[in-house]
Amino acid sequence: MNDGRKRIVLVGASGVFGRRLAAMIARWPDVVLVLAARDLARLDAMAAELAKARPAAVIEVTRLDRLDPRGLAALGAWAVVDAAGPFQGQDHAFPRAVLTAGAHYVDLADARDFVADFETALDGQARAAQRWAITGASSTPALSHAALDAMTAGWTRIERIEAAISPGARAPRGLSVIRAILAWAGAPVRVFVNGHWTTRPGWSDPRRTPFPGLGRRWTSLAETPDLDLLPARFHARRDAVFRAGLELPMLHLGLWALSLVRRVRLVRTLEPLAVLLGEAAGWVAPLGSDRGGMVVSAEGLDADGARRLARWSLCAEAGAGPHTPAAPAAASLRALLDGRLGEPRATPCVGLFSLDAILRELGGLPIRTRLESQALDMPGLFPRLLGDTWNLQPDVVHHAHAGVEAVTLTGWARARGAPGLPALVRRLQGLPPAGRHATTVTITPTAGGERWVRRFGERAFASTIAPTRDDPWTFEETAGVLTFRFAVAPYPDGFSWTFEGWRLGPVPLPRAWAPRIRARTFGRLDPDGAPAYRFRVLVAHPWLGVIFGYAGRLS
Repeated sequence: MNDGRKRIVLVGASGVFGRRLAAMIARWPDVVLVLAARDLARLDAMAAELAKARPAAVIEVTRLDRLDPRGLAALGAWAVVDAAGPFQGQDHAFPRAVLTAGAHYVDLADARDFVADFETALDGQARAAQRWAITGASSTPALSHAALDAMTAGWTRIERIEAAISPGARAPRGLSVIRAILAWAGAPVRVFVNGHWTTRPGWSDPRRTPFPGLGRRWTSLAETPDLDLLPARFHARRDAVFRAGLELPMLHLGLWALSLVRRVRLVRTLEPLAVLLGEAAGWVAPLGSDRGGMVVSAEGLDADGARRLARWSLCAEAGAGPHTPAAPAAASLRALLDGRLGEPRATPCVGLFSLDAILRELGGLPIRTRLESQALDMPGLFPRLLGDTWNLQPDVVHHAHAGVEAVTLTGWARARGAPGLPALVRRLQGLPPAGRHATTVTITPTAGGERWVRRFGERAFASTIAPTRDDPWTFEETAGVLTFRFAVAPYPDGFSWTFEGWRLGPVPLPRAWAPRIRARTFGRLDPDGAPAYRFRVLVAHPWLGVIFGYAGRLS
């Protein structure tokens, strides 16, 4: 007896995403979770593990193959979730069988053709059965569209959209995911770019994409349902592209080189290499990390007709990345259980619920998200980068960084630093010795950036700050032959500089060799109530100690 609990059958429960989705569903007291796959031994072990973590959960196991769904009706399912994959090349026989059995259907499909034909194939049956059939309840298209809905609310026009995803090299790799990528790598992919539809090879156009919190990673054109749904739903005028990447350059660029073999038609498909490439990825995985991410950006006109750039990003730490594709499926089931979806139909998982509803399923995991926006026509580098949060900055910060006219601030700074080589670096750069010094900082607007001249007593240190050419969300500070790239983030009563990378002249340098940099700018009231501009900078290196650090007050 289940006390009115709804039976949810999870097909592919022992897979990479199925295991994560099962852990999410097991938290709900109003369901019976039925774990389904072909290997009962693995399911039994998984059920025991879930029961230990969630003693109140009601969990069953059953053998079921989605390619042979006989016995599905006998399970008495209220909803069936297909997390098995791959969906490339599959027909819609299994969702038909689910609807025939009288259950709702949800899947994590990322196959473009499967999702494109889904509504036409199943909508009539879903409406007649008064059951929902939802496809693509995964990172693409569900999460990317939910992010775009939040980012572009109220916009009057969208010029371009780009989404990208990059898992950590140590993340578990399901064979179905590898097969899915190899199914289209090197094959012709229809994509909307430069204002029209064209065909480009899958996994082509390799380039470095910024992932907030992760740095830059290689990505290439990926075939996903978003290539159709983004232009159709958001009416982008110029571009609507989805990209994917592998953390390790040797793997990403190696697959790109391998895709050339298919592009010149030496082979029909790369799928037979799935097992071999999966093993090879496992061998080199220790060279990478367990950190993955996703980024979605849009450019267009906001409600006031101003040019605007928006970005939503996700950074998953400590191997939490594979939970992300499962979250939209969990949000779909939760919305069905709560009766929030309205009249049943067959549809891709877009526009059904909010971004917050998806992120709620990721609560408690080491996953950070951020939504940021900037007005492209706003004068001044920092006002543009800080976007809407610029208006929250105190007056002294506005005065210093408005980017309209030159500003000179005077006051004092207290400096410190390690002896030896760091002291020589400070001397050569014009940085002060340890102690308190009279300080003057002159900030002069330049073409899109600023030039800073800092005078500490008798010494002077100058640097130039400018927008990064290929990344509108970061800026670069150049001092001598070294250039450091930073992002900005709101900080109480000010903003902080977040180190993203560095180079020697035009040559990028390994981030592992870089000094650790912390810099903050903020406004505070002095004890007498007078507003003051304050700053804290610390540059330290694991091998050398504190190269220099200073903090002070200017007015």
